[in-house]
Amino acid sequence: MMKKSALLFLFAMALISCKEKAKESTVPDTAVVSEKGETLYGADFMNVTTLSPDQVNDIYKNLEPGDTVNVTFKAPVKAVCKEKGCWMELEVGAPQPVMVKFKDYAFFVPKDIKDKEVTVNGRAFIAEVGVEELRHLAEDAGKDEAEIKATDTPQRRLSFTAEGVKIPE
Repeated sequence: MMKKSALLFLFAMALISCKEKAKESTVPDTAVVSEKGETLYGADFMNVTTLSPDQVNDIYKNLEPGDTVNVTFKAPVKAVCKEKGCWMELEVGAPQPVMVKFKDYAFFVPKDIKDKEVTVNGRAFIAEVGVEELRHLAEDAGKDEAEIKATDTPQRRLSFTAEGVKIPE
């Protein structure tokens, strides 16, 4: 019971935090530009094998809820939170995009990176996402009210917690 209460509290805080007023700058203070012309958000990662979207899709096909896999992959951005860049969706050739959130809510990405190819490093998993969070995400994505209200069942989603993100300039 205590564990459920703590998880509910953390979820509520994440929803509230995402709705806070975004800074005017499109590049968060935590960003660092590398010598390769990439902007790094979060923790740096190098000398790792970077997988393609197809390879990541194969990994997700074999995951069950509760499984996690540490992975680095490169994929195009399908959508970004329009409120403040607190999540993004990446296209990996699966029926649904991968929902990427950022470890400990420690950094955000620019809101204008749709269609850019980014590299992410972190943890892949399958998540059971409730109706309230799905509606919140749809609202952040700028969906219309009818589409938001039509969301009425939880979904199993391809999820990813990024420790670091690299975006080419």
